[in-house]
Amino acid sequence: MKKRSSFPSVFWVANGIEVLERFAYYGIYMGFGIYLQQLGYSRDNLGFVQSVFLAFSYLIPLFSGTFADKFGFKKMLIVAYLAYIPSILLLIVTKSFSGIALTMLTIGFAAGIFKPLISATVRATTDSTNKTLGFGIFYQMVNIGASFGPIVMGKLRGWSWDYVFITAAAAVGLMFIITVFFYKEPPRELEGVTLKKKFKDMGEALSDYKFLIFLVLLGVFFWMPFWAFFNVLAVYINDHMNTAALYQSTSSIIGEGVTRIISNFEGGVWKINAEAISHTGYIIIIFQLLISKIFEKKSAIPSFMFGLFMAALGFVVLAFALISNNNLVYLGVFLFAVGEMISSPRIQEYIMWIAPKEKAGLYMGTNFVAVFIGATLSGLYTGIMGSFEAAGNAEYIMYLLAGHTMLGILAIYIFTKTLGEFKELEA
Repeated sequence: MKKRSSFPSVFWVANGIEVLERFAYYGIYMGFGIYLQQLGYSRDNLGFVQSVFLAFSYLIPLFSGTFADKFGFKKMLIVAYLAYIPSILLLIVTKSFSGIALTMLTIGFAAGIFKPLISATVRATTDSTNKTLGFGIFYQMVNIGASFGPIVMGKLRGWSWDYVFITAAAAVGLMFIITVFFYKEPPRELEGVTLKKKFKDMGEALSDYKFLIFLVLLGVFFWMPFWAFFNVLAVYINDHMNTAALYQSTSSIIGEGVTRIISNFEGGVWKINAEAISHTGYIIIIFQLLISKIFEKKSAIPSFMFGLFMAALGFVVLAFALISNNNLVYLGVFLFAVGEMISSPRIQEYIMWIAPKEKAGLYMGTNFVAVFIGATLSGLYTGIMGSFEAAGNAEYIMYLLAGHTMLGILAIYIFTKTLGEFKELEA
């Protein structure tokens, strides 16, 4: 067995940048529904902004990789920062709906430019001896940033939302400094593909109607409820659960000092911050390796469908958390996280291994199409939740999302039985 190669310094620099970017991105996004509500905007308004924001976050990566190939990773990172920083700071001064929507669109544009660059750096700085460890480290950095962002920003918004936006902009500013002074362009083989050629190649991959149908099914039945979870949960907890009682029950288990880190003092009582507990990052950090070990030898599609079932179960528990015991929110988020840890990496690995070896990158690129479909449509559920809230039945949104996810299991089952599973290729 070959000795594992050491990682070059740019690998660690890139991963540090990733932590900061996810910190800023999720720090703003997870509490954004609470922010927009405090400005007096409706759930329909929020859903529209969420859809536009996520659409650009997952549409732009289809092109930004090609530009990075032509101009270099470092230059494209700087372009992303130059779009990020002023857009985030504009949130301090713009309060009109059109202004907020355009600002979030620009932030999504910046995130879309940034998104493929660090993973591409990791790929360029690893080899056959260390790629599994390298991408494992990268995945952990993503979740560390995504966990600490909502915790810190939730604390800051207890004082002022301006502090949230200033802190996020400062994080991107630090990324800018690190990139300019410490990021060295990694040596790599250039793809040398023009946008026209990329669209032609993608069109070729998507002309396989079976594969296209599969991507649409993934978009509608996996990525749509997946993103709806992150879109609605923070406002669901903040508006409909007793966050003061959640603070008391949580502090009795993990201690008051730790609980105050994820809480704010409001109206004479401590209340837990909804955005600090409405994401899966901290659970993934702890359990992803174990879940991956359990499912690594199991068939892809059955594992994926089991992951969908666990996510659906999480939605049901989140409904019961509202109508019975608010403490069940932790179990609901945990079950959804288990579903995410099973389904998300497994289905992306599956797409890579059903592709001809020379087209693996192209097929993984088309996976963005599935994510784009689901992310763009997910904002519809935010508006639907507003209708349920108006009728006094906020928990119905969780039942609906559970049903949607279960329908996904049926859709994938019918697909595999009628059109057949894709054959995974050998290494």
